[in-house]
Amino acid sequence: MKKPLTFPILLLPLLLPLSIHADCNCSNDSGDGDRSKALHLKISAIASILIAGAIGVSLPILGKSFSALRPDRVFFFLVKAFAAGVILATGFIHVLPDAFENLTSPCLDPHPWGDFPFAGFGAMVAAIGTLMVDSVATGYYNRSHFNKARPAVMSEEGDVVEAELKSGGNVHVLELGIVVHSVIIGISLGASESPSTIRPLVAALSFHQFFEGMGLGGCLAQAKFKAKTIATMSLFFSLTTPMGITIGIGIASSYNENSPTALIVEGILNSASAGILVYMALVDLLAVDFMSPRMQCNGKLQLGANISLLLGGGVMSLLVKWA
Repeated sequence: MKKPLTFPILLLPLLLPLSIHADCNCSNDSGDGDRSKALHLKISAIASILIAGAIGVSLPILGKSFSALRPDRVFFFLVKAFAAGVILATGFIHVLPDAFENLTSPCLDPHPWGDFPFAGFGAMVAAIGTLMVDSVATGYYNRSHFNKARPAVMSEEGDVVEAELKSGGNVHVLELGIVVHSVIIGISLGASESPSTIRPLVAALSFHQFFEGMGLGGCLAQAKFKAKTIATMSLFFSLTTPMGITIGIGIASSYNENSPTALIVEGILNSASAGILVYMALVDLLAVDFMSPRMQCNGKLQLGANISLLLGGGVMSLLVKWA
């Protein structure tokens, strides 16, 4: 299984074209661009977003040390439902609309970009691809691992290992979806030269990373990973948006967010990220808990989980006004 630190290597070839200029009549003028003031705000944003993301991803994980916050407790079910709502809203409200905006921009050639809903298509392909990888990987592991298993213990042991494999593979996939989005929004902030644009984004993206971190942390808390792996993935998540901001600062002088190259690359990455996040939230987070016998037989827990889900989705949806 690939380690999380391989993600930047996979993303770099896709992110490098963002700094390439292309002929386009759309202006990228920031208006009140004060570069010195903007740079100070970006440095503040790196610190603020780093801390917010680290706290968000750590809370559910550290909660395992307290009896009231363990995965088998009611409160954890509610936190997980809230986190799933956050991830679902991130995919539908934050990422997918950005993909449509990128790929339907007037700066792009209307043929073929105006002839087909590429953003929706990309999200669908990413969701189906995630399902296929999920299913094929689990099936392959089971077949190779249990060929020599004794029939008497195969069912029980198989269920346990399959659950462990599925939860482990799904945290990696979820983190990939979140990481792509986090790097993109970091680059957008880092490349901006307008203090009036950056200022509200610092607060909004700090909350954004906090809630996304809670979503990822809730999954890590249930995964059967070693402490070192959990710490590595948590640290990597916390660094993604600050890393994107740093990249944005480095390419600020040549970056044109309205160039066809930037719009196409961002649009494709955003659509794929949206598909992954929506799939993970609905299939691997919500369906597992909401259809479980424990929740089906407990009306209060069911009501609480639904309220938490709506709150998570609502809070994250509200942030779209500023982020």
